[in-house]
Amino acid sequence: MEEITGFIQANLDMIYVVILMGFLGIEVIGRVPSVLHTPLMSGANAIHGVVIIGAIIIMGKAESDNYLALILGFLAVVLGTLNVVGGFVVTDRMLEMFKKKKPKS
Repeated sequence: MEEITGFIQANLDMIYVVILMGFLGIEVIGRVPSVLHTPLMSGANAIHGVVIIGAIIIMGKAESDNYLALILGFLAVVLGTLNVVGGFVVTDRMLEMFKKKKPKS
């Protein structure tokens, strides 16, 4: 129990920042019109390529006998890739809605 209390005391500033970020995020997202939620989410999914890069770095630095780190890193790469591709697919489909349709001949 003393370890947990010591950790909280040592990182109290970061804990405050995380709590404030949560409230700020809720306020920002709450003020976004519902029409913009899908474009913002698809763009955010595409930005999550950082997760892929981080997972590749972690897998590269993991020891070859640390199977847990390698499996979790592989899962992070696969799921991050799916998230990025899904973001681009949703964005592409949304942009198709705004293109003018060619008249039938």
